Amino acid sequence: MLFTKASEYALMAVVAIAKSGGPRDVLSLSTDLGLSRSFLAKVLQSLAKAELLVSFKGAGGGFDLAKEPEEIAVLSLVRAIDGSSGTVLECASAVCDCPSGADKGSVCSIWPFINRLQGRIDNLLSETTIADLISD
Repeated sequence: MLFTKASEYALMAVVAIAKSGGPRDVLSLSTDLGLSRSFLAKVLQSLAKAELLVSFKGAGGGFDLAKEPEEIAVLSLVRAIDGSSGTVLECASAVCDCPSGADKGSVCSIWPFINRLQGRIDNLLSETTIADLISD
């Protein structure tokens, strides 16, 4: 799967924070976006740990962008949440991950295509920033 639920939440929340122009708290974000508050809080903490967001504690607390929207690539958000770039299929990154057993001597006829597709997706995600998502 290309985007997990966590990376989807991350993208939605970061875009909402960027559009607001200032810190947003978890409760208002989860309400506005229709997302699970507890799951969103975990996602936002992961983004803060990855230094893509900054968190503020206390009554006026919340989360804000740690960088300008032009400096945050979609790929960096996905990697911060999922630990790697989202893959099209399990085998997209390496033939040794092939669930059909291609790594055990058989030749998978679609792996070269899937690998090229993954490369193009990774390039697109690394070139696309939060600023691009806001302007779309």
